[in-house]
Amino acid sequence: MRLSLLRLLPVLFLLSACASGPSRVSAPEPAALPAGNIAIPGEATGTLGGAAFRFEVPADWNGELVMYLHGYEARGMPREVPLLQDDFDRAMLAQGFAVARSAYRTQGWAVAEALEDNERLRQHMLRQLPDVKRTWLVGHSMGGHLVLATLERHGEAYAGGLSLCGANAPAMELMRDGMLGPLVVAEALLPGLFGEFAGGLADPEAPPGVDGAAIETLMLRKPEVAEQLSKAFDIRKDDLGFALFFRYLILRELIDRAGGFPLDNREVRYGEFVDVPDIDARVRRYSADPVAASYVQQHFDLRGRPDAPVMILSNEYDPTVPAQYSGRYAELAKDAGGSRRVRTLPPQGEGHCAFDSTAVDTALTALREWVGGR
Repeated sequence: MRLSLLRLLPVLFLLSACASGPSRVSAPEPAALPAGNIAIPGEATGTLGGAAFRFEVPADWNGELVMYLHGYEARGMPREVPLLQDDFDRAMLAQGFAVARSAYRTQGWAVAEALEDNERLRQHMLRQLPDVKRTWLVGHSMGGHLVLATLERHGEAYAGGLSLCGANAPAMELMRDGMLGPLVVAEALLPGLFGEFAGGLADPEAPPGVDGAAIETLMLRKPEVAEQLSKAFDIRKDDLGFALFFRYLILRELIDRAGGFPLDNREVRYGEFVDVPDIDARVRRYSADPVAASYVQQHFDLRGRPDAPVMILSNEYDPTVPAQYSGRYAELAKDAGGSRRVRTLPPQGEGHCAFDSTAVDTALTALREWVGGR
């Protein structure tokens, strides 16, 4: 299905699978409720540590809690307050789960902040619901990555996790190959695609975003280039405009967060998968700033050693997180000796986080049955 850049803003919300978040107007911190003071059924919204949150407990509560981690939300996108009930909340509540979610205190690729905000909210929930029998973790997109990162850091707190359409590869592999790769190859084939700057994509003067609609139009005018990029990176031609726009957006944000260019592509041989004879000579090479590279490894890396069971569900085709990255965690866990706690479900659907209405429910049921008990 064609992903027009004219629909860009709604799609960026979709990438959060979507993103819910705090308002630009601060909500009050929740009152310090005595333990067990939540009414059943009941709901509450507020902020914790600067991050908006919402939780709800159904009348037929099954004694279990689902912590939900949303995906990427572009910097500067409007945020609602208070957080409203969404489709995911309704689906979980209908199955008897209490459900809680944080909007994270910052937007963008806010992995470090999200990990802290979710843990703070989990602890807050347990103070209010001391009779929780088991806690589960579910996340889409960037939230799928966060599920894995959380289980590697706080896995003892969870019965298990469900990672959906997540960016689940080691940080440098994902960002150098999956993000930077398409950008440098596209610019080699179409010089000036992202502007004319002496430092290229690493130039401090390069803008935080690019004209995605213009890229989409150019791909239509250069079908031979679109074909080469499509084959090399497993991105359909109709999706290339948004795919390149989004990768550029993330790269520039990553440079800002890390305080420098964090990726090194000097040894990558693009000719091994790009069907252009002189592509390795044409691609611009970048060296990583050591401090920036260390930042990425520290905050975004996965090690393959979760401390609780995790199931992974991806899409058969995904232009935002190609299948080889969504499913990469199982290989990483095998190498790290953590494979007994990782299961990968057969991929479903086409598009980013494009699951049918029953897929998440079915996957969560499978996770609970694997862990044991209903």
